[in-house]
This record gives sequence, structure tokens and C-alpha cells, in this order.
Amino acid sequence: MTDVLTVITQVGILTFVVAGMAGLGLGLTMQQVLTPLKDLRLVVGALAANFVVVPLVAIIAARALPMDDATSAAIILVGCCAGAPFLPTLAKLAHGSQPLAVGVMVLLMVVTVAFAPIVVPLAVEGATVSAWDIAQSLILFMLVPLGLGLVVRARYAGFAGDVVGGFTQVSTVGLAVGIVSGLLVTWREVFASIGSWVFVGTVVVIITGLVAGWAGGLGRESGDRLVLGLGAAQRNISAALVIAASLGPDVVVTTLVAALALPIVLIVLAGELGKRRGGATSGSA
Repeated sequence: MTDVLTVITQVGILTFVVAGMAGLGLGLTMQQVLTPLKDLRLVVGALAANFVVVPLVAIIAARALPMDDATSAAIILVGCCAGAPFLPTLAKLAHGSQPLAVGVMVLLMVVTVAFAPIVVPLAVEGATVSAWDIAQSLILFMLVPLGLGLVVRARYAGFAGDVVGGFTQVSTVGLAVGIVSGLLVTWREVFASIGSWVFVGTVVVIITGLVAGWAGGLGRESGDRLVLGLGAAQRNISAALVIAASLGPDVVVTTLVAALALPIVLIVLAGELGKRRGGATSGSA
């Protein structure tokens, strides 16, 4: 039964990612995605938050807190891998900019491919990191569907508008199935982690990402800064799990616990922030 649920979890998350990326491409233009990245201050702020502040704090927490080796490794891996496909979903829930979320997500994915193979082996003894292993999943399941969606939108805007809703619905169902089945597989580990050091380490990463991302968006409007904060808090679990596989099953399980905790906490947070932003907008109108 556990094996079946594991397969369902993988299929659900993969469906969420592929359909979600394709749907985003169908709903946006290339210009919309690239325009936010022309702001040099925003790019530097996002890179500093995701590849300096969050990894540094994760490494310090893993060293300073009395974690076992597997937990310490998992927190460092999570802290060092940025560019999560969940960001556009979080941005939508928080009423933030979708083009900004997609542009920042792609930027962080690309930099993670170069950053993780250099930094992780220095921070985690025994970690084997292949840039291609990380890149191939990001390219195949995220960048290719996004690129195809953008091409279809550019060539056949009417058709893209007709089908984008279906892709969004499929992606949402995939996310729900993936999280529920994932919890059924790892519920013992998840509940055991509450109050444990892996939970504490995950919370440290979330809070650090939110603060660092918000600070990195200095000069932008509050909605953009919120997207940058959520982007730095939600780490790239796919890349982290690729590296965790080289460190043994204990690290994989611990990383999976963090993988489930991160989106659940941030989905709730983004939803609450979105309600407040929506209420404030309505009130000002």
C-alpha cells in the first residue's frame, strides 16, 4: 500500500508541476515574464536572499542546533536549493504578480543548477552533486512545458485562452492528490517532526526566506515584495531530493518531511495574506 501511495504522490506532484508550468505559459507572454528581470535591483535582491542569506542561515542552524546528521544534511540541502515550481501558486493565493513569480522562479532554477554543485559538497560531507542530474528534471518537467505554453500563447492566443483553465484545474487536482497521498505515506514522520529539530530547521528556513525576500525587494510595491519573500521561503525540493539520494534513505525521508511542511505552511500563509490584501484592495476601492 505504501508503494502505491508513493507512486500516487509522485504522479500527483509531477502532474501539478507539468500542467502548472504549461498553464502559466499559456496565460502569459514572454515579455511579461522577462520584464521584471530587467530590474537589476530586484534581481540582485532575489539572488542575495536565495543564495546568500537563506543558505548561510540554514548552514548555521544545522551546525548550531543539536541535530543528527540526517536532519542537518536535509536542512542544508533545502536551504541551498531555490526556484520552486510552487511559487506561481503561492503568488496567486497571495494576490501577487504572476509574471514576476514566473520570472523569478526561472531565474532561481537556473542559478540553483550552478550553485548547488559548488556549495553543497562544501557544506555536507559525502554529498555527491551532479549539475546535470538537477538540471534535467528542471528542464524536462518545468522549463519545457513553460516554454511550450509561451510558444502556443504567442502563436495561438485564442486557443491558449480556451485551454488554460483546464491546465490550471488539472494542476490544482495534482497538487491536492500529491499532498494528501504524501501525508498518508509519511504521516508518522511528519507528526514526529512537530517540535523536533527538522521542524525547527524548516521553520527557520521559512522565516529567513520570508524576511530576506521581502528585504531584497526594497523599492518595489508590497505585492512584489511578498512574492519575493514567498519565493525565498519555498525551496526547490526536487533539487534537494536529487542530492539527498546520494546521502542515504535517512536524509531522503527527512528531506521529504521538510518538503511536505514547506508548501503546507506557505499555502496557508499565502492564502491568509491574499485575503488581507484582497480586503484592503476592496476597502480602498
